[in-house]
Amino acid sequence: MSRGDYTYIWQAGDWSSWRYDLAALAQSLAGVSHAQGLLMGRLTDVGMALRDQASLSALTEDVVKTSEIEGEQLNIESVRSSIARRLGVDIGALAPVDRHVEGVVEMVLDATANCNAPVTRDRLFAWHAALFPTGYSGLVRIKVGGWRDDATGPMQVVSGPMGRQRVHFEAPPAERLEPETQRFLAWANSASNEPPLIKAGLAHLWFVTLHPFDDGNGRIARAVGDLFLARADRSPQRFYSLSAQIQRERKAYYDILERCQKQSLDVTEWLAWFLGTLNRAVDQAQHTLDAVLAKTRFWQRWATAPLNERQVKLVTRLLDGFEGRLTSSKWAAIAKCSPDTALRDITDLLARGVLRKSAAGGRSTSYELNVPSRFTFTDSFGGVAPGPPGAAPGSTDG
Repeated sequence: MSRGDYTYIWQAGDWSSWRYDLAALAQSLAGVSHAQGLLMGRLTDVGMALRDQASLSALTEDVVKTSEIEGEQLNIESVRSSIARRLGVDIGALAPVDRHVEGVVEMVLDATANCNAPVTRDRLFAWHAALFPTGYSGLVRIKVGGWRDDATGPMQVVSGPMGRQRVHFEAPPAERLEPETQRFLAWANSASNEPPLIKAGLAHLWFVTLHPFDDGNGRIARAVGDLFLARADRSPQRFYSLSAQIQRERKAYYDILERCQKQSLDVTEWLAWFLGTLNRAVDQAQHTLDAVLAKTRFWQRWATAPLNERQVKLVTRLLDGFEGRLTSSKWAAIAKCSPDTALRDITDLLARGVLRKSAAGGRSTSYELNVPSRFTFTDSFGGVAPGPPGAAPGSTDG
């Protein structure tokens, strides 16, 4: 069948016979391997406790960002608490967690921690049910834990206002899903000749093309990709987040997916983008590791300065990348204390040298951490490194 005889790749006569130019991808594969080697080399030297913190940071970011790609905002503290509890990582007081957060965490952790288990329809159904525990996507009831039935029409990815919507992609009809998913799962669970990182990229694209659920296909596709990346790394412990990098490059992600759905089964372009994004994700993990190490050095520096629960909470917020300017009124609101108590907490930390007044102007005085220039804190999702002084326990991807 010639390219002019079909609109989408799943309509091609040779559908799912993926082709790619391995020679053209060799440099990208080598780049990812080099970046992974540098990261793992650093992680080998930092000890188990810090590796656990780095993994917690990466997994938290992965859960938050895979939902954010679809416009859904999860509470970062709830996500971190859910993951920390499951991994047995001590982060002090745990935030409340709702069942929706738990569902996304369950899926991501199952995909990576159990990466060597077969990918089955029941496993995918369980992931889908975990994403939609109420049986609703927003206000719309959807079919949960089963393939879509197209009862309301073909599965399409659209944008634009009602009446002027643009169709970016239409998935295979529901009656084809059973044989199509069986073919995908047989490939996923069999030994094949593709390099492991190539297989991860193909799995992501293949699942997105099938779009087998009423909703949640993007998040599950990225979880499937993460499962194959964990297999490629030969480690269930994650230290980088591809979903976070995709979120940073969200427009390019959707553009490349749409383009590839309307071209041929030569997916070299998609794989080149996938590997480049993966390389940047691993590079970004170096900054996350920097933040984890910096937090550890910070708490070590102030190990002899006992802080109360409110002070630990606010200092931790600053270490994790506080947005905006920290004023005494914001301190009182976050710590749920009176303005006078907030001012006493701040004055105490100023006297100890933990905080300093910010040079930034404004109507209200603001405060920042008093850290040496060699300490670098990035916008990371890392939990508190072991041992904060005085911390009291208990203190649309349709």
